[in-house]
Amino acid sequence: MGIKLILSALLVCATLMLLASAEPVEDKFVLLNFIRYLRHSRSLNWDERTSACSSWIGITCNHDSSRVIAVRLPSVGFKGRVPRNTLGRLSALQILSLSSNGISGPFPSDILKLRCLSGLYLESNDFEGPLPLDLSVWENLKELNLSNNRFNGRIPSSISNLTHLVALDLANNSLSGNVPDLNIQTLQVLDLSNNNLTVNVPQYLERFPSSAFSGNNLALKPSSDSSPKPTQNTHSLKFSQSAILAIVIGSSVAGFVAIALLLVVTNRWKKGSESGALQKTEKSARRTSSQHMEEGDGGMIFFEDCNLVFDLEDLLTASGEVLGKGTFGTTYKAALEDATTVAVKRLKEVVVGRKDFEQQMEVVGNIRHPNVAPLRAYYYSKDERLMVYDFYNQGSVSMLLHAKRGENRSPLDWETRLKIGIGAARGIAHIHSLCGGKLVHGNIKSSNIFLNSQHYGCVSDLGLATLTNPASGPMVRSGYRAPEVTDTRKALQASDVYGYGVFLLELLTGKSPVHTTGGEEVTHLVRWVNSVVWEEWTGEVFDLELLRYPNVEEEMLSMLQIGLSCVARMPEERPKMVQVVKMVEEIRVVATRNSSRGGTRSSSPNITPRANEMGSSSSTN
Repeated sequence: MGIKLILSALLVCATLMLLASAEPVEDKFVLLNFIRYLRHSRSLNWDERTSACSSWIGITCNHDSSRVIAVRLPSVGFKGRVPRNTLGRLSALQILSLSSNGISGPFPSDILKLRCLSGLYLESNDFEGPLPLDLSVWENLKELNLSNNRFNGRIPSSISNLTHLVALDLANNSLSGNVPDLNIQTLQVLDLSNNNLTVNVPQYLERFPSSAFSGNNLALKPSSDSSPKPTQNTHSLKFSQSAILAIVIGSSVAGFVAIALLLVVTNRWKKGSESGALQKTEKSARRTSSQHMEEGDGGMIFFEDCNLVFDLEDLLTASGEVLGKGTFGTTYKAALEDATTVAVKRLKEVVVGRKDFEQQMEVVGNIRHPNVAPLRAYYYSKDERLMVYDFYNQGSVSMLLHAKRGENRSPLDWETRLKIGIGAARGIAHIHSLCGGKLVHGNIKSSNIFLNSQHYGCVSDLGLATLTNPASGPMVRSGYRAPEVTDTRKALQASDVYGYGVFLLELLTGKSPVHTTGGEEVTHLVRWVNSVVWEEWTGEVFDLELLRYPNVEEEMLSMLQIGLSCVARMPEERPKMVQVVKMVEEIRVVATRNSSRGGTRSSSPNITPRANEMGSSSSTN
């Protein structure tokens, strides 16, 4: 009896250990306390019953989900002071971004306890008072951005101990005194502008542009400890003036060259050049760190689990190939020098500002699901907005379905189309479960769906509809837009369901959502399918390439039924994506069962057309 009790206890302990390793329980508790005691105007989907690592907005965990390593919450609408004994307990935290909020008070002492930080972004808040004296506690820090606050006092001399620092931005504060020793070999980005700093700038900092020191009482001349002192002050003054003149002239020339390059590059992008289409645009503004950074002013921003190694210059000078032009921009295939290939989407007509753009990228970039194409990085500047995805060498489902049909083409068989439909449904359903069940894809179509490594559908181009001008002509002609959508920025989840329904009909028929039937007559797929089913010629709907496969008619009819239910004219009549997933997965079960017993054909399929698509005011399920 005693042995049984011991074994039971051991089993319980083992189970608890497994559960703990799958979820950062303590970190989760800390984060919940953090948002509980700090006011915020935007809702977060943080719930103690859901997984912090896979579901919570702005949270990234390590490989085994045992610790939180990144908290990215820009523009959440935080107000007030950082609660004590919260963030400081996230001892494995590497990235902390609370930028563009309304957090006030002195520098949070909790943050000084985070010894593993590599990136700290507190810019554009209401912090005030002096900076901490001892910054050397962050021995791994690479990026520090405290700009656009009200910090005052001196810049701590301990900043020279941050030997891995790549970027330092203290602009637009009230810092005073002299510039401390910043002779850090790794430092590549520096901005101390618009403070109250005085005395001289050491010569070793003259490698940075003069704009990094503007708005201060600084003089760009060597100090006594950085170079041999000239024998006469007048000679030193002449040298200083010459240096300033050289910098001004050099900056002007560089500016003209940069503008010329930008015009040339923009012209080449618009022409869709097959090679070298991705050219250098803003080298002077790029960020070189490979960590995820919140600069947003020309930097290449990588997400935490991105294993790609390249910078903006590598990307924009890579040989490029136009893959396609869509509603929201042009997609390029970029082959980098290290043999890595990525897909780069160049957005057009972005109408939101940097903060809103970054917030949307944060939401999209933190989604990790087998059936959602991951966003690996993005780039934002005044003139360019780029998004970097994995490259899928098989191409989109649209390409696989509608490529020129001939002897050398391998048609998509029924099993593959079924897996594509299942995967796409799972991906869309996962997207709909995020942000408190309010996230919308906004542009479901076959050119935005790819095949993952298991050949299931994988949804890409999420969340772009809210960033750009409302689409009119192209979206209408594409045939995917739901009847209720007049502004693509206000699409509903039910609109995604409609787009998915059109996609299913596309898989079944092999026809484009809008196609010509002869001459210049344009036919919309949904109306055509309904008319054929209405006339009880259902068998005429299916792609001829599918008719060669035996014993699959019953499964195709089931998918047709699901597709027609998804394209109901009234949004409330369409199923939810969670329900759609169950229905398409049931087709998978039925297909497996029928394959094992030889299959059966349905002689009288129960398919009812959507009457309201035929011009009637009512509809039948």
